[in-house]
Amino acid sequence: MKIYISHSRKFDFQNELYKVLRESELNSNHEFILPHEQSDMPFNTKELFMNKGCDVVVAEVSYPATGQGIELGWADMLEIPIICIYKEGIEPSQSLHTVSKRFLMYTSSENMLEDISGALRIYE
Repeated sequence: MKIYISHSRKFDFQNELYKVLRESELNSNHEFILPHEQSDMPFNTKELFMNKGCDVVVAEVSYPATGQGIELGWADMLEIPIICIYKEGIEPSQSLHTVSKRFLMYTSSENMLEDISGALRIYE
């Protein structure tokens, strides 16, 4: 399954998200699209979504971001499933409930991976 990872740039996503995903078993079973893994340049998410370049979006929504909101709006419009994940103690924006019904709170990197793995089974 091709999974696009959406996130804010307001945290250390390279270490807290990308590295964790790349070093996990999930990386062997799925293709992760990490938009800023190789470059900080803008990523053409709209084109990816319109060309059916991913099966599901996993959105780390602990840190509100306008660009991420735009991405999630495109995914919703194109009927790409969205799974929202967020850190314990964070209250995600209520507006996210208009684009996703699946919200998973995590307490650690290991817990985040378990939650994502379980949620992806629904879409396999």
